[in-house]
This record gives sequence, structure tokens and C-alpha cells, in this order.
Amino acid sequence: MSITASNIRKTFGTFTALDNVSLNVGQGKLVALLGPSGSGKTTLLRIIAGLEYADPGSGRILFHNEDVTDVEAGRRRVGFVFQHYALFRHMTVTENIAFGLKVRRRKDRPPAAEIGERVRKLLKLVQLESYGHRYPHQLSGGQRQRIALARALAVEPKVLLLDEPFGALDAKVRKELRRWLRQFHDEIGLTTVFVTHDQEEALEIADQVVIMNQAKVEQVGTPQEVYDRPATPFVYQFLGNVNVLKAQALAASGAPAPTGAGLQADGRVYVRPHDIEVVPYVPDQPGLTAVVRYIHAAGPAARLTVEQVESRETVDVETSRVALAGLDLKPGDLVSLRLRQAHSFEADYAI
Repeated sequence: MSITASNIRKTFGTFTALDNVSLNVGQGKLVALLGPSGSGKTTLLRIIAGLEYADPGSGRILFHNEDVTDVEAGRRRVGFVFQHYALFRHMTVTENIAFGLKVRRRKDRPPAAEIGERVRKLLKLVQLESYGHRYPHQLSGGQRQRIALARALAVEPKVLLLDEPFGALDAKVRKELRRWLRQFHDEIGLTTVFVTHDQEEALEIADQVVIMNQAKVEQVGTPQEVYDRPATPFVYQFLGNVNVLKAQALAASGAPAPTGAGLQADGRVYVRPHDIEVVPYVPDQPGLTAVVRYIHAAGPAARLTVEQVESRETVDVETSRVALAGLDLKPGDLVSLRLRQAHSFEADYAI
């Protein structure tokens, strides 16, 4: 089931949550709506679900070319999973999963035996077969989220929507659960859209990433496309650590121009810490001269904080621990920085 949102505008009083936003989700894809708080991603998800409506006269929502813009949420056949589970505390796991089926009108309600069989299959699907008799407070956060997912699937939705599904979990459980979600999605093949502000999460499990900022879509693409070929400075800086250097300083240093077109376009060069090479300082050799301020060697990679001599700007560098040991650096040492790869933007980069 494909999803199309066309020219959606949504305002709350004087606040614009969505400003003429369009989105296409291919059938069977796992798509992430990624952006900072207030960017409009949850509002867009709720409009797709029918829990909110766009401003009058604004845009359309289509499911597989069928217009559902004015269709109420209960008739859209959408499975919705909330960040904080929204499980009923007084109901068992089995009762929670079956709830959406049991509250249907009598003529639309499956027989009790069929409901029971569907619940058993869903518990097996989310790998919690023996937990049906338990109550939500007896489950871990990750288990509760999987039960919330099973409840959303019980009504046999056409599409699955998840609003920050791992936001309430600790880092270790979140990492485990998102890997499970990717595998789970590949097994069921249901068109899925999830909201997140976690860049690593979106890049790790999504087929397509939709990056939002200030009520607009900044860029849409595969994880590799948006990371390697960012369309705007915002995208570049939002998807991981980045240094913003003055193109003038780079040119004056005599360093070879790194990969990346139009380095003088807006007077700034964007470069990620791992794309900077640190070499011992040699007078009159090309490179940005800098002073080592801090060395952070704990962890799988070493990180340096250096200060450019000319501009006094701070630069973050990431290198291997082996390379750091070979340099034998200490705070106060002079080094040269060479950029392996960088990026710049024309002054009219906006899309």
C-alpha cells in the first residue's frame, strides 16, 4: 500500500506546523520522518493517520491512489503505535492486543475463536508467546513496545505508523529493538512510516529518509544519499558532527582542494571530523595550521580538539587510535590539517 501526501498545510493559530509539504511512500517501504522537535514530522504522521486534518482546502492524502483525505481515522485501516505504548494497565497482554477487534461493531467483529487465534499468531510474531497472561507493568519497556506493535497489527492495517517508537527506551534496548524492527518489517512487508529525531536510528534501519525542518521537507533520499550528498547546510549539520570552516582560510593555507564542488560558493566549507587528516606540522607545507588542545583516546576511535592558528576557530577531528599513537601528540603541539572530503553550498541552496 503506497502513501501520497500532497501539498499539506497545517496551522495551529499563528503557528505553522506544515507548510505545503508533499511526501510519497512506496509500497512495502520503511520510511523515516527525521527532524528536530517542532519540525512538523509528528503532525504529518497524524494527518496521514486521520488523527489530525490539514487546513481546509489544503492538500490530499491518498492510500494506493485512493483518496482518504476526508475519511475518519477508524476507517483508514491504519495501525498507529505511540511513543509511550498507550497500553491499558488493567488488561492483560492478550486483552490489549485483542482490544481493537473486540470494540468493533457486532457485524464487523470476528468470532471469539478467530480473535484468539489472531492474538496467538501476533504474540509469536513479536516473540512473546508466553506473555499473554501478564499485565503491562510486568513487562520491560522493549516488551511493552512490541505488544503495542502487535495491538496495532491485530486490526490488519493497510499501513503502519509509529511515532517515536523507541523514544521512551534506554539506549541499549533502543538499539536492540530497532534492529528487531528492521527484521520484523522485512518479514511482514507492510508499508511503514516512523517518526524519529535520532539520526543514527533513521540511517540504520530506513529504506528512505525524509528530513524535515521548520515545517518543510529539506531532503528525501536513501540513508546513503542524504548522508553523502546533503542538499542543504541544515541536512549536513543535522546528520552527525560537522566542522564549518572558512573557505578563505582553506585557500590561504595552500592545502589541496578536497573533493566537493564550489568551495567558495557561500564562503564556508563543511567537513566531518573523520574526513580530516592530521599530520605533523612542517613550516611552509600546505595545510591548515592548528594547535592541539584536547586528546580524547577512550573508545573505538580517538578524537582531537584543535584550534586553528589563523582564525582561532575550534575543529573536531576523529582518527584511529593506531594513527594517534603514531603521531605521538600532546596538548600544545602544532599540527597540519588536510581535508580528504568536504562540501559547500551555493548561496541559493534552499529547495
